Amino acid sequence: MTERSEGTIKSSTLGRENAEGGLTAQQAPGVRISGLTVTYNDLPAVRDVSLTLEPGSITGIVGESGSGKSTLALSLLNAVQPPGKIAAGSVEIDGLGNVVEFQGEQLRKARGAKIGYVFQAAQNSLNPLKTVGKQLLDLGRSHSVEDLRGLVREAKELLARMGLDGARVLDSHQHELSGGMRQRVGIMLALVLNAHLVVLDEPTTALDMITQANILKIVREVHAERGLTTLVITHDIGVVAEVADRLAVMYGGRLVEQGPTRDVLAKPSHPYTTGLIRAIPRLVGDLDEARALPGRPPTLATVPKQGCVFRERCALRMDVCDTVDPEAVAHGSRIVACHAVDWAATMKEHA
Repeated sequence: MTERSEGTIKSSTLGRENAEGGLTAQQAPGVRISGLTVTYNDLPAVRDVSLTLEPGSITGIVGESGSGKSTLALSLLNAVQPPGKIAAGSVEIDGLGNVVEFQGEQLRKARGAKIGYVFQAAQNSLNPLKTVGKQLLDLGRSHSVEDLRGLVREAKELLARMGLDGARVLDSHQHELSGGMRQRVGIMLALVLNAHLVVLDEPTTALDMITQANILKIVREVHAERGLTTLVITHDIGVVAEVADRLAVMYGGRLVEQGPTRDVLAKPSHPYTTGLIRAIPRLVGDLDEARALPGRPPTLATVPKQGCVFRERCALRMDVCDTVDPEAVAHGSRIVACHAVDWAATMKEHA
């Protein structure tokens, strides 16, 4: 099976909901995550996280593996599985309410129809025993879609605008599709029920550079044309630099820095953010300029119970870092949780 024309979206009809009275970028849902704590066997994977996704924005969350990014994303669906649980906090979504309190039918209706989710490792979210078309029909029936033929037409249009032969893809099993094609199928399934909040978990993992570029182009175009609020989870700073309006940096289950993407990347305020950026190899110039972060990120069992979660790897470590958890406070356009930033700001004020 071959792919078409670089995966480009070619028709403006993809955003027809906007023209026909559906959500626009200005009407897309805002999301307010407040004091969210998620534990696994009482060990914190996400701890006291607060984050706002502005309506119509693309927000990126970056961090090393095990930092809690995917757990935070799953909380937007209230989909954390035992032994995990949402121990505290709320996820308020405009037009829906606090998803943390949803159960049963209310939760099932929100997933897919209101909140679209493109899972990490797309092949793992597709049933190897069913064609894509049969999985699409299962999705439609589970949400009581009456016009299944219309749903299939919509799916074919979405796939065509992502550079794929919709009819052939719907008639294929997942093993007959390339990684990039499976990822586009995941995007189609997340959008086909007209969700306006979309979460993409590692959308470019294990894809070659050209396919990555195509997927990111699709994300930008679909986001703009459908008037979405989008959350992108990734360990790749290059991905968020390409698509995100705002960037949040996560470490050890905490958000350590957040702000406009350009501001954060141009002049990071937290030592961890600085380390992530310095660790990126340059395409040109001296490769020795790239410096790996020392040490390893903490596991669930080794996350400090008090003090700064990053202190063991931080060159700016002070005595207060060992005992006091830094509060997330505003510094210019950023929100940063770091004693060193607080100390520098205090010294500047009294200089």
